[in-house]
Amino acid sequence: MLLNSSEIIHEGTLPSKFTCDGDNTTPPFKIAFVPQAAQSLVYMVEDPDAPLGLWTHLMIWDISADITEIEEGKLPEGVVGKNSSEQVGWDNICPPDENEHRYFFKIFALDVEKLEVDPATATRDEVCHAMEDHTVAHAELIGKYKKAGTEESEQKPK
Repeated sequence: MLLNSSEIIHEGTLPSKFTCDGDNTTPPFKIAFVPQAAQSLVYMVEDPDAPLGLWTHLMIWDISADITEIEEGKLPEGVVGKNSSEQVGWDNICPPDENEHRYFFKIFALDVEKLEVDPATATRDEVCHAMEDHTVAHAELIGKYKKAGTEESEQKPK
């Protein structure tokens, strides 16, 4: 399985337009080589470098296994869960500190059409637990980001 983007180079710097320093829109992705056994997809965006621990920016499940792209600024059709801010949908990329953060864009192919989780209350851990023994493939792309202006502030005399 492959997750690719015309805007993001794996382990490269995220363009600021996908962050709070820009338009805060979601990046585009192409999805390829989804296994024939896949009946649905799960899409997650996570920041393991957040000060409070792993931060989920987006979680969508029950996505059609037939999709081949996620358009810029749009979310794929599926069940959109709560992010770490306890909101449904996209939680902007905006590191709360001066450190560079890694953002993991992940896609999972599952051998079930629907996950057995309650969309109103499902946590990331519950979704991951429901995916256990059903993941037939996965792919990820990592983008890095440091808030604009943090480098300049580090270089100023004290």
